[in-house]
Amino acid sequence: MAEPTSENQVPGSVASETWALDRIVTSGADDIERAAEAALRPKRLEEFVGQPVVRDQLSLVLHAAMNRGTPPDHVLLSGPPGLGKTTLAMIIAAELGTSLRVTSGPAIQHAGDLAAVLSSLTEGEVLFIDEIHRLARPAEELLYVAMEDFRVDVVVGKGAGASAIPLSLPRFTAVGATTRAGLLPAPLRDRFGFTGHLEFYEDDDLERVLLRSARLLGVELEQPAAAEIASRSRGTPRIANRLLRRVRDWADVRGDGRLDISAAHAALKVYEVDELGLDRLDRAVLRALCTRFGGGPVGLTTLAVSVGEEPETVETVAEPFLVREGLMARSPRGRVATEQAWRHLRLQPPELPGTLFDSED
Repeated sequence: MAEPTSENQVPGSVASETWALDRIVTSGADDIERAAEAALRPKRLEEFVGQPVVRDQLSLVLHAAMNRGTPPDHVLLSGPPGLGKTTLAMIIAAELGTSLRVTSGPAIQHAGDLAAVLSSLTEGEVLFIDEIHRLARPAEELLYVAMEDFRVDVVVGKGAGASAIPLSLPRFTAVGATTRAGLLPAPLRDRFGFTGHLEFYEDDDLERVLLRSARLLGVELEQPAAAEIASRSRGTPRIANRLLRRVRDWADVRGDGRLDISAAHAALKVYEVDELGLDRLDRAVLRALCTRFGGGPVGLTTLAVSVGEEPETVETVAEPFLVREGLMARSPRGRVATEQAWRHLRLQPPELPGTLFDSED
């Protein structure tokens, strides 16, 4: 069976759409992991757990458009990775009963790439652009006109003899997803009729996500275990579902098959996820900041070199969570460890009397 490309229409059912979308959000994962993530995605708005404000607002937008018999306004979904932006794009298409076209900002390097996608859309179709903030500038300018006037100008010829031929487009709904809404130019941002910002999940909502996922996986997850996994999931459903699968693995291989609190503790210890949800990279960054640089301030590049990672990896993967949890602060002079970071690593802050002592990781 041929694999659909990200710029081609995803044929058939929501399940096939899920398969293609899963290639974008879990690039590099093996087939089993992709299939597991796809199976856990909610298919309808009423199945989507959490984000009550965005869910309610989006429901109004979609149902009002369906009542009028017209495609809804363009939708922009922003927020950190793993909170459900791609899933909501799938749900929008499913609720409207239409097909979903998938592409991403990095895949569109030229205006012609986007023109080819837009010109092949059908009436009422949903176009999902992941990482829309990474669109090339010429493609952005083409998208402005397509979203507002439902046309594209096809340039024929070169130089002084070039001419633009307007090509009408069917009415479609663009759904953009971004983790960095501030990088979107104002003209593009203003063309979205609805903007929803997804927030990190509370532990109670993550427990509901985990219990639903466990049912879909055909396993019984005890409530204390669900609470423990939720508390270490960084407020992110994608991480929660991944940890659930790792706990299931541990229970199947080293336990008695039960997903109870002891299985959760044991599995999370094997995978080096501590009680705050910090993983190996997070603790390496904090430990280097505290033990090698006296708590800072230290520059990002120096800090990244000290842990053997790229600066972009530290800045985008570890730092946002450490700052959000109050373990690290950013100052004009560099990164600084907070007192809470020293305590979490079981190290004595330098301003207090006493000596440093190692953590019991």
